[in-house]
Amino acid sequence: MNPVIIVGAGPAGIRAAQTLVAHGVRPILLDEAARGGGQVYRRQPANFKRSAVKLYGFEARKASAIHQTLDELREQLDYRPETLVWNAEAGALDTLQDGRATRLAFSRVIVATGATDRILPVEGWTLPGVYSLGAAQIALKFQGCSIGERVVFAGSGPLLYLVAYQYAKAGAKVMAVLDSSPFSAQVRALPGLLSQPTTLAKGIYYRSWLTAHGIPVHQGASLLRVNGEQRVQSLNWRNAKGSQQINCDAVAFAHGLRSETQLADLLGCEFAWNPLNRAWLPQRDNAGRSSVAQVYLAGDGAGIMGADAAEMAGERAALALLEDIGDLIPTERPAALEQSLKRIGTFRNGLEQAFAFPEDWAANTPDDLIVCRCEEVLAGNIRQVVREGHWEINRVKAHCRVGMGRCQGRMCGAAAAEIIACESQRPVSDIGRLRAQSPIKPLPFGLEVEP
Repeated sequence: MNPVIIVGAGPAGIRAAQTLVAHGVRPILLDEAARGGGQVYRRQPANFKRSAVKLYGFEARKASAIHQTLDELREQLDYRPETLVWNAEAGALDTLQDGRATRLAFSRVIVATGATDRILPVEGWTLPGVYSLGAAQIALKFQGCSIGERVVFAGSGPLLYLVAYQYAKAGAKVMAVLDSSPFSAQVRALPGLLSQPTTLAKGIYYRSWLTAHGIPVHQGASLLRVNGEQRVQSLNWRNAKGSQQINCDAVAFAHGLRSETQLADLLGCEFAWNPLNRAWLPQRDNAGRSSVAQVYLAGDGAGIMGADAAEMAGERAALALLEDIGDLIPTERPAALEQSLKRIGTFRNGLEQAFAFPEDWAANTPDDLIVCRCEEVLAGNIRQVVREGHWEINRVKAHCRVGMGRCQGRMCGAAAAEIIACESQRPVSDIGRLRAQSPIKPLPFGLEVEP
């Protein structure tokens, strides 16, 4: 019989593996990273000696628990780090590890692929010294270094304040935090945010700590342009008080997170528009079952809910899988997990209200802005295709190559959809979604294929 496979060794994948092992199932756990933990609990290299408290702050206990769980499971599962899943079809996954391609057949698969930053490009975003918030966090956690000597953090979402706080605590010079969400929106969101008071308190602490330590935090601030020749030298931004400039040598920005859905797409899962995430997401029931009988979805790869929810969703998906193969599971645990996930969903609604998507971004984007950096497609190129009568995103892609490059639209797809919607005067939900293409990520030349 083919094995059960879990894709992703973040909070969702590790808890799913733990649940399966506890019921006598030995899964294969695949992960791109060298060490498990996912992005949120990214583990430092083995020769690094920083404490968990310095790395993860308030989340040190949770991070250590996730790492310890994986360490304890190592002999009870087939754990394959540094393994890229680049294709899926006909009940099998195509993987790449150490330069060798292998096809793995599965009986059932839990997809826990996580999320990446949602990028809305600005002029100068291709300069050296410009990073996404997630990339800036990786540099600090995994490589122990700052992305620059004078750093500005911009965009929206809870990660904005967390990364700025982590950099400042590590001793970096944080020049400013530019939050595109107005303070009034965050006040209006309080009823929903109070459903998770401990998490809310952490966010308030990060924000207050930055202010108390003299770091300017500007609300309702839009990043206009990053300036420089060989690398970042300054940036321009504006708020209700007008346009301003900050000298810096590095910028990290993003507007929340977007789910990594390509693998679910290749596996044939049905998708639907999700207004909360402002994205097309694979459909799943409360237990994590997808529209495909042998495929289960867990964690941020199926909708942004955060690390705590990912752990619960991973366990719940594993319990659903066990139930479907005829295993006896405790009747009370699934209901408790679903109730907890529902409460976190209320908090998630509050976050979206607090960190609202900047819906005026597309209208204010100049024609000469590079949207797709892989293919050097400008905003004006996209608008021209729309004016020619094409507004479905895959048709626009065919005419101007937006999303055809190395990232397969993972970085530019959301931004392209916003520009198409604005130019065609249609809701972004009507524009469609970029269809996933294999390989999900670039493969090396000279790939060895195992027989």
